Amino acid sequence: MLKVTSIDKGLVIDHIPQGEGIKIFHFLNLDKVKYRVALLMNVPSEKMGWKDIIKIENEISMNLDILSIINDKITINIIEAGKIIKKYHPAIPKVINQIKCKNPRCVTSVENIQNQFNLINKKTKEYSCQYCEEIIKLNTL
Repeated sequence: MLKVTSIDKGLVIDHIPQGEGIKIFHFLNLDKVKYRVALLMNVPSEKMGWKDIIKIENEISMNLDILSIINDKITINIIEAGKIIKKYHPAIPKVINQIKCKNPRCVTSVENIQNQFNLINKKTKEYSCQYCEEIIKLNTL
């Protein structure tokens, strides 16, 4: 039987829909970090049937609300001293900058400028580029 122990400090991303954990893993660049990370896939769940879980034994400074684009039912647990000190569901962010504009004429494609996308439709998860107004629909990362 596979056994993954608890973490002392860090976070656990839980209730990830089955098969979506690898997308989050790569989106957060967890394959490039120098601390312990566990990606658990196809974990039995009473509520979901099957789910994925990511355990990160480190603090992450990124706003994890962007994970709501995958699924707003994802649970993020903040762990300190081996105990959950905070548990929340990410909310769809009003502004995101973790993605790149796909418009080749956008100034961010030509110059080294940080992208910023502003939420224009929460229901359809549509964002507009601050610089060129290109609209992107984010159903998944």
